[in-house]
Amino acid sequence: MAATALHLPPLLLARRLRFSSAAASTSTSRRTTRLSAQLDDTAAASTSTSTSDKPAAASSFAPPPDFKPPEPKTFEVKPGQSDDIVTASLAIPFRLGTGVFALGYSVSLVSPDEVAPDEYALDFQGRKVKESSKIGQCPRPEKPIEIYEFEGCPFCRKVREMVAVLDLDVLFYPCPKNGPTFRPKVLEMGGKQQFPYMVDPNTGVAMYESDAIIKYLADKYGDGTVPIMLSLGILTTITAGLAMSGRSGKGSKYTPAKLPPEPIELWAYEGSPFCKIVRETLVELELPHLLHSCARGSPRRQEFLKKYGIFQAPYIEDPNTGVKMFESADIIDYLRATYAA
Repeated sequence: MAATALHLPPLLLARRLRFSSAAASTSTSRRTTRLSAQLDDTAAASTSTSTSDKPAAASSFAPPPDFKPPEPKTFEVKPGQSDDIVTASLAIPFRLGTGVFALGYSVSLVSPDEVAPDEYALDFQGRKVKESSKIGQCPRPEKPIEIYEFEGCPFCRKVREMVAVLDLDVLFYPCPKNGPTFRPKVLEMGGKQQFPYMVDPNTGVAMYESDAIIKYLADKYGDGTVPIMLSLGILTTITAGLAMSGRSGKGSKYTPAKLPPEPIELWAYEGSPFCKIVRETLVELELPHLLHSCARGSPRRQEFLKKYGIFQAPYIEDPNTGVKMFESADIIDYLRATYAA
């Protein structure tokens, strides 16, 4: 089914994000998130900041000529994409599915008659698989958590897995090696270039250390429990590294790119190989992105289905160009064509 306009779930406050502070402002009709970065001279040449409450002009950003978003095709692997999907899938056995399922995930097999046409469920041998989780019982942050990190780091992966487990909205600031914008900012804010670095604008808490971040998120936005595969100390770190061993460092090094005035919105989850390769590209291009987690059992899958008539991840909305699209291979091509310098 063709996609229609997406109305965001009412989770976000309208915010202008500056690196030195995060001031919240409310909107009566809907809530959106804006990025207004104080850039260095190089980045400033490719973007602009605005002091008004209106979105910054995106005239310098446009989709590729004759661009048309593709129709979503479930689990389709495009020509030339097979190796990427296979190597990105190594994480599933190494991490025993951590980052695939939301907190308290459970399934039940029911008759198709028990599932409404607009209710999210999977087909399985003539029956329907209904998925659920404990997310509805957990506190929800009013504003997105902010995390500075990069794909090729096993410590960062651990935190991203916890984000998926807790079904959180996170504003990611990519910090690939040699990245000119956000790596220096972490040094400025926290005193050292160490990743991941988390800032919670809901509480004012900022911290390094992946295990400390995981425990904080579990206590604040979960039920206090940390999944077993995230609580094994050095074994967790080793398997997180092995999970990325087939990717040859992708998502770790900076590719020169134009920094847009607003973050790209991404519906994805850590355990999906299709989502993984899109995230790698966002990190390499140092593109800030607002992640809406949607692991198995996430209530966002039902919300998304009602708005689109289909659920599929990854999916992006780019407020800088107006593009909304599915399909990982096409998203990667779009990002590189639009933002690579």
